[in-house]
Amino acid sequence: MNYRKLGKTGLLVSEIGFGGIPLQRITPEEAVSVVREALRLGINFFDSARGYTDSEEKLGRAMRGMIARREVILATKSGVLTKEEMKRDVEISLRKFETDYIDLYQLHNMRGEEKIARIFAPGGAWEGLKEAQEEGRVRFVGITGHIPSQLLELLQEKSFDTVQFPFNTVEQEALPELLPYAQEHDIGTIVMKPLAGGVLGRPATALKYILQHQFSTAIPGMKSLAEVRENAAASGAALGEWEEGKLREEKELLGPRFCRRCDYCQPCPQGIDIPSLLTLQRYSERYDLHDWALERYRLQQAKAGDCLECGECEEKCPYDLPIRELLKSCCQCFGE
Repeated sequence: MNYRKLGKTGLLVSEIGFGGIPLQRITPEEAVSVVREALRLGINFFDSARGYTDSEEKLGRAMRGMIARREVILATKSGVLTKEEMKRDVEISLRKFETDYIDLYQLHNMRGEEKIARIFAPGGAWEGLKEAQEEGRVRFVGITGHIPSQLLELLQEKSFDTVQFPFNTVEQEALPELLPYAQEHDIGTIVMKPLAGGVLGRPATALKYILQHQFSTAIPGMKSLAEVRENAAASGAALGEWEEGKLREEKELLGPRFCRRCDYCQPCPQGIDIPSLLTLQRYSERYDLHDWALERYRLQQAKAGDCLECGECEEKCPYDLPIRELLKSCCQCFGE
């Protein structure tokens, strides 16, 4: 396994990290086996989130006796808005991980001017996270999000140790500006969705493509020993010309129906969070996390079935997605 520096944190992280979302759909015993196999193969960066149900707890169980010796680097995140909520979530994460500090805690899913304003206002989540860092409960702080331009603005305004963003053969919006800025300012870069949320069907090939670029670590989700071994094997492996051709073919096969979660379609007149609903559908169908996705779908104030087919979203979408048709498919997925 090759290792890279996580920006100014000075931490050396495995270039293939471990995405904790799929741990939700396996048993605690299976999770222990999967996580320890990842450790055996040299993976030392593990990412989870407060919103990933029992993912933190399963990681903590698998790593008993290892965290205090710094054999692993734990990252998690929360999307709450207030100082009190953030301090609470940090304490819950510490308890679930069974540790007294967390290496990296991130402000999760930074999107929307109103949400961001609340997070950085007096008494906001940013204040709570910085306080937890001063107390030694959190070592480093970062941000995650799906909109590179918005993340870039935040990096220019505030001091963060890391930034987490989507990057793969299809989603390359971070390449022109966000990644170079992060490198210039020694900000650690964490690539989420390296397999495009499970859409890309050749994981090893997709990861080898990602590894050609200068980021710190990529965090594909893993739920089986086979997935761990396949992903870990991509480290240090060269991408062949034949594989590049297959990636181009796969990208073309995805066609125009792939949501990049750029948010240009927002706001919807009916209040539908279109990118989130389409992402939940992908988790249901690609990660086999239907119950998890359905639970979060039901929490949405506006559902796909509330669409009046006005077409405003399609006019604003830079990728010309047939959003009305996609929302109908979303209805079918979640039984509306």
